[in-house]
Amino acid sequence: MVAPEGQLVAVVDDDESIRAALWSLLRSLGYEVELFCSAEQFLGAPRGRTPRCLVVDLRMPAMSGLELQQCLIHEGTPLPTIFITGQDDPIARRQAFRAGALAFLCKPFAEEALVAAIDSALAMEPSVPRQHPRARPVSRHGS
Repeated sequence: MVAPEGQLVAVVDDDESIRAALWSLLRSLGYEVELFCSAEQFLGAPRGRTPRCLVVDLRMPAMSGLELQQCLIHEGTPLPTIFITGQDDPIARRQAFRAGALAFLCKPFAEEALVAAIDSALAMEPSVPRQHPRARPVSRHGS
């Protein structure tokens, strides 16, 4: 296991009980955790520190996890991404992996699988933010 101290993990899920369970699990293992109830809230949050890993629900009411992943790639700020979902979707799974996802976990998933995926993300070199050559400013009006 990668030493999690000082490693920020962002969790984006519209289900409050999932956010609370992930916060409790990850904090108990020593990770620093920020919770967001939507992709829009994540995008609109001030960035004091950049998360080293993103755990994101595939399906959310407004912007999906896949759309969030694509937005971050387009902005030139991709993050190692772990998708969690209540409904396996082979097409979405392929899209996620093609765009660089580290894992695609179906709920309920084993805690060990999530922790292994997070550890893989934290073992990676942090990416240097860069501007996509055709990037346009994205509206970040969040909740």
